[in-house]
Amino acid sequence: MSATIIDGKVFAATVREQVAAHVARLKADHGITPGLAVVLVGEDPASQVYVRNKGRQTLEAGMQSFEHKLPAETSEADLLALVERLNADPAVHGILVQLPLPDHMNSDAVINAISPAKDVDGFHISNVGLLGTGQKSMV
Repeated sequence: MSATIIDGKVFAATVREQVAAHVARLKADHGITPGLAVVLVGEDPASQVYVRNKGRQTLEAGMQSFEHKLPAETSEADLLALVERLNADPAVHGILVQLPLPDHMNSDAVINAISPAKDVDGFHISNVGLLGTGQKSMV
């Protein structure tokens, strides 16, 4: 059996084009502009780059980008309250909480507070379970 070499840049560009086309159809056919909320807690440099790039790519695809940058000392209760507001916001269709979180926060509690239907990473326990059993999920 021979290996197939995949050009990651070409593949990524194709996926971005497909997403942009799908977003354009949602806007034209249904008047829906998908919205992605990204939450960053703290000042991790790698996470900042990832969040910045995610925001840029979201806008390039024609979606709304909602960035929430919180200080590292934010309480877990305050972060959970933000997640609940994002869950209830009809303009937000997907939520991504950038990991790692500061040590004083329970990552599992935060991830599982995200509505499974808005869990972009697919880390909510319901989505992990569905994926693991081969059932349809957000992932």
